[in-house]
Amino acid sequence: MSTGDVEATDRHILELLATDGRMSFTDLGKATGLSTSAVHQRVKRLEQRGLILGYGATIDHEQVGLPLTAFISIRPIDPSQPDDSPERLSAITEIESCWSVAGEESYILKVRTETPSALEGLLARIRAAANVNTRTTIVLNTFYENRPVSAAEPETDPADG
Repeated sequence: MSTGDVEATDRHILELLATDGRMSFTDLGKATGLSTSAVHQRVKRLEQRGLILGYGATIDHEQVGLPLTAFISIRPIDPSQPDDSPERLSAITEIESCWSVAGEESYILKVRTETPSALEGLLARIRAAANVNTRTTIVLNTFYENRPVSAAEPETDPADG
């Protein structure tokens, strides 16, 4: 679904909820000029249409004992084997995200662990479970993460006509 399929008020609601997923229908109404019941109906419709996929909390991973974040790029050892790495790795709970990517690697995994030695063990488990080669990048500092994306209409370049 393109952003052109979402009207301006719905876009505004999406932006507000992306910034604060716990915003009340009353506060959404005040921010958009709609009644509480009208906002409630619009949010339910946005959920039903799949524009709102869920709501979540932002966790301080360091405080819950997972201070080490890393990105692990994987590629199959034998490219002729089935491309089922996401399924093979789905039970490994340290993997927070798995993206299919273009380039030398097939997937990039975002993982969180307690220590470098825990990361080393995780790498061995990933290699064994999915029969893949890995390339790892350790995050030193996170300046921002999970920033809300604006649902505003993309600006058009006047030169594009």
